[in-house]
Amino acid sequence: MVTSVAARVESLASSGIQSIPKEYIRPQEELTSIGNVFEEEKKEEGPQVPTIDLKEIESEDLEVRQRCRLELKKAAMEWGVMHLVNHGISDQLMDRVRTAGQKFFQLPIDEKEKYANDQGSGKIQGYGSKLANNASGQLEWEDYFFHLVYPEDKRDLSIWPKTPTDYTEVTSEYARQLRGLASKILSALSLCLGLEEGRLEKEVGGLEELLLQMKINYYPKCPQPELALGVEAHTDVSALTFILHNMVPGLQLFYQGKWVTAKCVPNSIIMHIGDTIEILSNGKFKSILHRGLVNKEKVRISWAVFCEPPKDKIILKPLPETVSETDPPLFPPRTFAQHIEHKLFRKTQENALSN
Repeated sequence: MVTSVAARVESLASSGIQSIPKEYIRPQEELTSIGNVFEEEKKEEGPQVPTIDLKEIESEDLEVRQRCRLELKKAAMEWGVMHLVNHGISDQLMDRVRTAGQKFFQLPIDEKEKYANDQGSGKIQGYGSKLANNASGQLEWEDYFFHLVYPEDKRDLSIWPKTPTDYTEVTSEYARQLRGLASKILSALSLCLGLEEGRLEKEVGGLEELLLQMKINYYPKCPQPELALGVEAHTDVSALTFILHNMVPGLQLFYQGKWVTAKCVPNSIIMHIGDTIEILSNGKFKSILHRGLVNKEKVRISWAVFCEPPKDKIILKPLPETVSETDPPLFPPRTFAQHIEHKLFRKTQENALSN
C-alpha cells in the first residue's frame, strides 16, 4: 500500500524513473488490451465513435430538426458517447479554457499543493491524485483538479486557482455555456423518448439543482504506458458528461466487446450519456464503459464536466413511459447517492474476488 500522503504522479513522472511503481501496474487480464494509443488512434477499420453535428438541432425546419435528433438518438442508443460539433461554444472560449487549465498545471507542484483536497475529511474539491482503494491498491496515472462550477451560487471560489488570473472568468463563462448546451441535449433526448421536451431536464434537477462538476485530468508522460492506465474502466454516474481535451488521444470505449480509441476531432466536445440518463430511459440510452490510456511522448489533459442530479432529493428510476410489460424496469429506485454507493460496493466486491 502507498502512504496516505499522495505522491503526485507528476513528481514521479519528472523524477526520471524508467519503471513505474507496482501500484500503477494493471492486473494481467487488463494488460493484454493496452496498446500504443497513437497507433490505436490511426486505425481506420472497425467501429468509430459517431460525430453529431448539432447545427440543425433547433432548425426552423421541422424535418431538418428531426433528422438531427434521429442521429443523436441513434448515437445515444448504440454508443452512449459522441463527438459534438457545431455545439455553439466558440473555439476561442474553448481555447481559453484549455490555456487556463494548462497554466495552472504548469505551476510548480508546491504552488498547486496550496489547493490540495483532503479526501479523508470529505473535502473533495481541489488538487488531488487518486488514493489507493484498499480492496485493490491500484493507482491511476493522473493528477487532477476538481471543483463545482455551476450553479454559480453553489460554487466555492476560495478554492479556485488564482493563477492564471483569468481562470475564474473563463471557467465560469464556459460553465454557463455548457449548462445551456446540456439543456439543449436534454430537450432533444426527451423528445427522442417520446416525452415532453422539458421532462429529462426536470427529472435531473432543473436549473436550480443540476450540478456541473469540472475535473481537469492531467496525465503526465509515462515511462511504461503499456502497463498503466490514466483512468481505469468505468461508466460515468452523471446525467451527461462533456469533455474537452488537448488533442492528445487517450479515451477508449468498450464497444461490442472491444476497446475502441476515440479519434481527436478538432473543435469538438465529447459527450457521454451517464448512468443517470441510462436509468431514466430504462437502458434505451447507453452509459458506455470507458477508460484512459497514457503515453511516453505527450502530456494529455482533459476537462470533464459532469452534469449530476442532486444527491438525495430525487429518486432515480426508469420513467413510467419507458416501461411496459415487454419492457420491465431494468433498475431499482435509488437516490443518486445510493447509486454511487451501490457502484462502490459492487466494485469493492469485485476487487476482493479478484485479489
